[in-house]
Order: sequence, then C-alpha cells, then structure tokens
Amino acid sequence: MKDIKVYNQEGKEIGKLELNEAIFNLSWNADLVHQALGKILANSRRVLANTKDRAQVSGGGRKPWKQKGTGRARHGSIRSPLWKGGGVSFGPTSQRNFKVKINKKMARKALLTVLSAKFKDNELLVIDRLKLAGAKTRELSKILGAFPKIKSALVILPKKDDDILRASANLPGVKIITTDNLNIFDILKYQNVFLTRDVVDYLHKTYGKTVK
Repeated sequence: MKDIKVYNQEGKEIGKLELNEAIFNLSWNADLVHQALGKILANSRRVLANTKDRAQVSGGGRKPWKQKGTGRARHGSIRSPLWKGGGVSFGPTSQRNFKVKINKKMARKALLTVLSAKFKDNELLVIDRLKLAGAKTRELSKILGAFPKIKSALVILPKKDDDILRASANLPGVKIITTDNLNIFDILKYQNVFLTRDVVDYLHKTYGKTVK
C-alpha cells in the first residue's frame, strides 16, 4: 500500500491515507494513454463542414445548350462540378463518422495509469472534505490558494455540488467534475488533481481489483 497525505480546507496536514497500488502504482504506458486520449478527442469532434454534390444543388433541370453545332464544349447540366455553383466532387459532408472505440478494459487501465502518474509526480492531493458556506468564489480561491505552486487544478467530487460549481465559474485554470465524469483528458490537462476522501473510497471500491 502507498500512503498519501490528507489535508483539510486550510491546507494543513491532518493525517495519511493508504492508497491501493492496483490503482495508484501502475507503470506508465504511453501507447495505451495515447489510444484512450485519441478516442476521447475523436468522439468529441464536431462535424461542421458540409458540401452538396451535383444531385443536391438546385437548378440544372435541362441541358444548357444542344450537344452539337454551337462550337462550345458539350455539357449536360449546370449542376456539374465543372460549373460555378455546381456540386462539389468528394467534398466533406455532415454524414462523416469520426467515432473511435476501445474496449472497456483498456479505457479503465488508461484512467488508472494517468492517476498513478499524477501520484508519482506529487500532483495528486487529497482533501478530507470540500464544502463551502455558499457559492463564493473568494472562499474556493482561498482553499485552493492554501496549496502553493498550483497553476491549474482539477477538483473531483463524489457528487454534484451547485455551490462549488458556481464558485469555480470565475476561477481560471480550475475545473470541477464528479466521479461520474472521470476522464483522462481532464486529468492530463490540469497540473494538480484534488480528490476528497470520499472520491478515494469510490476509486478503491470501483477499481480496487488488480488490473493486468
């Protein structure tokens, strides 16, 4: 078992907590993390570009001029890609699918791998609990400011807390998520990851078995 310090909201150490090595002591696997991160980025990609082919553009119901005798090149429709305003050949459409799949075991291990990396780099912090008197940005800023040298922070809560969400809205470099939305993109994006004791218990219960 690995030990990690537990702090209160004032930034003072109040004890230690044992961490399951099956969750917080995995070796770094760059290929696996790359695949899992690529899946998240691909699945969040918005398909915006959309062009029309010659069957979708309007007009061109008749042949622009007769086949022979005019001295001009023969054409069958002004909807041809050769014409200005005609259809687009092989253009992007909104029907494109960029979805990527990886199996659950790979995604699970990738998540635990990045958590292990944060722990080994001393970028994982455990707070006994996080509770605000109200939706006060100043109060949340004071709590996070009690931990020096933090440039950005991801705070993981066991369940949604509207006061904390509203309080964090005006804090740059701070994001609040719950265990339901746990993902490697946010863990990698932010320098420090704050966990409450309840979140650690959730991770032990959910991912406590050894991952091979």
